[in-house]
Amino acid sequence: MSTTTTSDTAFVTSADGTEIAYETTGAGPALVLVDGALCQRASGPSRGIAEELADRFTVYAYDRRGRGDSGAGASPYAVEREVEDLVAVIAATGGPAHVFGSSSGATLALQAAGSGAPIAKLVVYESPFIVDDTHAPNDPRLPERTRELVADGRRGEAVKLFLRTVGAPAPAVAVMRLLPVWKKLTGIAHTLPYDLEIVVGHQQGRPLPAGYYHDVAVETLVIAGGKSPEYMRNSQSAIAAAVPHGRLETLPGQTHMIKAKVVAPVVADFLRG
Repeated sequence: MSTTTTSDTAFVTSADGTEIAYETTGAGPALVLVDGALCQRASGPSRGIAEELADRFTVYAYDRRGRGDSGAGASPYAVEREVEDLVAVIAATGGPAHVFGSSSGATLALQAAGSGAPIAKLVVYESPFIVDDTHAPNDPRLPERTRELVADGRRGEAVKLFLRTVGAPAPAVAVMRLLPVWKKLTGIAHTLPYDLEIVVGHQQGRPLPAGYYHDVAVETLVIAGGKSPEYMRNSQSAIAAAVPHGRLETLPGQTHMIKAKVVAPVVADFLRG
């Protein structure tokens, strides 16, 4: 693939005055990327996706509030402020813009779309819901538990709790604690409660409420990994069915860990179709 150029960091001011940092890559229609938990521009899938799509889109990757170069915003946390952050980044593109959200970032993007954000087309990759009995419900107190651990100065334990909850094996977590990446993860551990508040209500083994995504009016592609657990694949099917103009695509051999070279062509085909 040809070499791509990424812009220097720029900032946009969200509705509550929080400065949100972003960068752009490529040229073409605007596409905004929304990361999931423990991810930011410098560590996560965004830059890989941006590099793969830079020949077709102007890709905007931003640090969600409390991460990277973005401001933390006021307490207490509210998902509505993160919706406003995304709207501010879309405004910086000249809007409307396409949006790609992954994991809890997919949940945030869906909420923004349902709130009337100026989104042209939406792609969501594995919003981490549990909507049936194929997986035990997650502890509804996870946001509070991680918040308490961070407040007690136990950031590593907060990250460990999250990773074990999402299925990371204990030996893998033990190894991660010895690697440089651990410092990056613990550095943004204070944002874990944000992501968990966004998703935990839909991790209780109950179906989505009737009409829950009725207000998501844009064309929406819901992507599932073919090797992801059954509960994850089932929840993506439920989301696609709940969005009025939604459709599901399952990528053979893929998991919750995004492989940019596989996912990017699917995103491009949908957005340009």
